[in-house]
Parts: sequence; structure tokens; C-alpha cells
Amino acid sequence: MKEILITNDDGFEALGIRALRNALKGIAKVTVVAPSTEKSACAHSITLTRPLRFIQLDDGFFKLDDATPSDCIYLALETMYKHKKPDLIISGINHGANLGEDITYSGTCGGAMEGTLQGVASMAISLLYKNDSIDKYGFDLACEISVDVIKNIFKNGFPLKGREFLNLNIPAVPKNEYKGLKIVPAGHQSYNTNAELHRNPRGLEYYWLGTPNIHYLKENDKECDLDATFNGYASLTPIKLDMTSYESLEMLKGWNNGR
Repeated sequence: MKEILITNDDGFEALGIRALRNALKGIAKVTVVAPSTEKSACAHSITLTRPLRFIQLDDGFFKLDDATPSDCIYLALETMYKHKKPDLIISGINHGANLGEDITYSGTCGGAMEGTLQGVASMAISLLYKNDSIDKYGFDLACEISVDVIKNIFKNGFPLKGREFLNLNIPAVPKNEYKGLKIVPAGHQSYNTNAELHRNPRGLEYYWLGTPNIHYLKENDKECDLDATFNGYASLTPIKLDMTSYESLEMLKGWNNGR
């Protein structure tokens, strides 16, 4: 039987990871190693300044105390899969989409990145939400789409080469309004900062980072993950870890030689 290792950045209690675990039990042996607390926007960070501790909650279900998604994958592979790696690593289902440059912030994508670095086929899965859409529609559609993609991976092989992972985003729609799966590139967004100044009871100032004002830059993208997911499609995007801007290499060499 195939083996799947799952993590997330919403924490072990999140409904998304529990729904995915239940949905995958029929097609694979599933192990969950998730952070003990929410680690949204922690990107691909790992913990180097304190020890980490597994806490077993159920058969094949663990939380890693105060860890990041990347910690969870790193340590699970080191301790649970020393002799045989899992067939697939999944990070999700995230409560909220990871589209465009969200990938660089995302702890969900960070978990998939770590799996990719360790040589395991990996996928990040996220569910867009609008207002109360998760409460209204739940994770049924997200699980169905995810299982379908995973079955395809097991049947036909992982479609990407090394140092690449799949980024799957699910729309915030009921099943009868779902339009299908699109293979698209990542889009572009603008990110404006938002921090609120407060004072504690002793008068000390502190800042709380608020939700940034994010805008989809439609003029830059004819078809992308943002356009697809906002319009009722699931989007599947190949993401590579090599972030070199190859198209700028020659320009940079000329710039350097002109000093």
C-alpha cells in the first residue's frame, strides 16, 4: 500500500487536515505530523533554537510541539522513514488559498518545499474561503479534488522532476458550481503593509501586524491560479525551488562588467 505523510500550518486541530486524513485512508497508509499551534505565514522556516517533541494523539497521528510545517516533515522523515520514504507528502488542506506570491509566505507551501528538498514527491493543498464559505461548504469538495489528483499521481507517476512540487488551490464554491481543474501558472498580486499600533496596560507601545491589503494584478495575467480559483475552478501549478532569474543573468554580468 502507498504511504502518505501529511502536515499543515493550521495546527493539528484544524478541520482541513483531519478531513483530508479521513478521505485518504481508503487509498493509502496515512501518517499525520502537524504543528501543535497555528504557524500560518511561517514559510519554509525550521526551528534551530529549541528542542522539538513528538506527542502521539492517535495511531499515525502526531503533533510536534511548537514546530513549523517544515520541522514536521524534516523530523518525520528523519525518525519515521529512515529506511523507506513515503510515496507522497501533502501539506494541507489549508484554511485559505495560497495563490500567486502567497507561496513565498505560506507555511503550507513550506511543508511541501521541505518534502521536495528531501527527494519526496510533494503537494500543497489549500482551500479558498470567502466570508463563511468554509462553514457553509466544508471540505468535501476539496477532499474529492485532492483524492482525484492523488489517485492520478499513484496511477501515472508524479508529473514533475526534482526540486518541484504541486500547488493545488480549491475554489470557495458548492459542488454543483465547481467548474473543473485547470493547469495554470502562478499569478501576481500587490501586497500593501498593514500594522496597528496599540498600548498595553502599562503604556508600552506594540504593533500587531494586520491582514495586508492584497490585490490581484489582473492586467499582468491572462490565465493564472488566481483567475482560475476566483472563478470556480481548482488550480494546479508546478512550483520550482530554483528561484534564479535566468533571463536576467546576462544583463547582470554586463552590469557588473561596466563598473
